[in-house]
Amino acid sequence: MYADETIIERVRRMELYFDTISRAVREEIPIYSDPPLKAVFDTLIEYYDSGQWLSDYQADERGELPHYLRRGVLSEDGVYNLLSEIQEKGENYMTHKEKANQYFSMLIYVLMLAGAILTVLGIALMKPISIWLGAEGDMINYCVTYGRCILISLIPFLLQNCLQSFFVVAEKPKMGLIISIAVGLTNIIFDTIFIYLLQMGIFGAALATAISQTVGGMSSLIYFIRKNDSPLYLTKAKFDGKAIIQTSINGSSEMATNVSLSLVNMLYNFQLMKIVGPNGVVAYGIIMYISFIFISTFIGYSLGSAPIISYHYGAGDKKELKNLLGKSLKLITITSIVMTVFAEIFAEPLASIFVGYDKELLEMTTTAIRIYSLSNLISGFNILASAFFTALNNGVISAIISFSRILIFQVAMIFILPAILGLNGIWLAIVVAEILAIILSGIFVITNQKKYGYM
Repeated sequence: MYADETIIERVRRMELYFDTISRAVREEIPIYSDPPLKAVFDTLIEYYDSGQWLSDYQADERGELPHYLRRGVLSEDGVYNLLSEIQEKGENYMTHKEKANQYFSMLIYVLMLAGAILTVLGIALMKPISIWLGAEGDMINYCVTYGRCILISLIPFLLQNCLQSFFVVAEKPKMGLIISIAVGLTNIIFDTIFIYLLQMGIFGAALATAISQTVGGMSSLIYFIRKNDSPLYLTKAKFDGKAIIQTSINGSSEMATNVSLSLVNMLYNFQLMKIVGPNGVVAYGIIMYISFIFISTFIGYSLGSAPIISYHYGAGDKKELKNLLGKSLKLITITSIVMTVFAEIFAEPLASIFVGYDKELLEMTTTAIRIYSLSNLISGFNILASAFFTALNNGVISAIISFSRILIFQVAMIFILPAILGLNGIWLAIVVAEILAIILSGIFVITNQKKYGYM
């Protein structure tokens, strides 16, 4: 005679729970951090710890359970092996999400520590650095005042720039955009108040910038500190030297880009002062304002798509990698053409905004914009290539592309082309450098396609 139906139903339900947890263990699906699985596991443990399991086991021994009823949950060896395996693999049950949050948190804490150290060093060394760079007289006081004020907000500035990328990973790109807009508006408002209304001069300009950076950095930090509905949040973390080194290597291309840009800007100014004087520096400054708007489009897209590329690469989804690369190339092509045509057509109106008061300078700047803007046809592809390899966790190739494009090729052209073409050679230097860089990028993309499977 079979046992009561409630006993049979309980064994059937616990067998289902047993199978669910066993499958999770085999597939290394997280149990402790997955609420539904955790609830099933807790129910199973309660069943084993109570007298019900023993009662059902004895009923089975007496032959009171139907022969067709699956009853692995009543096996002593099955129970012991399952619990032992869970205990052995306990460390492995940390989810990718938990690990990601620990790494994320550690990197943010290290960033803040580095920011604090650089802030102290920067404030202490601001005056000697200003003098070393050539500041004299009142200029020294201006540099020290502005520099020290800006350095007070260095940590928020670092947080703002770093966390912008993580908003994409956290599936909150709109939040990053909102904060960026808020930062810009804050700067504009306080610039108006401090400079125009209160006549605070260079200190007011620095203070307005520092406040806007603080708004951006602290609002981003607060979002990740508090409980939120995104996959990322700040939590306790242990220092991991290997992760720091890997992150540094992976981000070396971006570091090379920024260091190289500063050096290249100084070399441009040096050559322009030598060839055409202050007017050349003015023209180059205008080009930088206009070019930054165009380049920011490529940088924004590349940085925004990088976390998505990293996700699909980590998931081994080569089909989606190929799809992302194809769509990115099409988008960059269309954008490059549109922006270049726009720059060529509106070069003179754009230049007149800044130097409409001087005909000679206006003509020189208009020519410079038209030549320099030809680089927009190519630069987007090189920026994408560098970001693409960074997303694939290959910081070395990414760094080589960035370093070669911005420093090696461009520096070489800054000195070679003016000797051949004069002033126009300087404006053409970026174009030739981008052409050389896209050849290098193409080589890396083609030679690594089998390794990553994106083509």
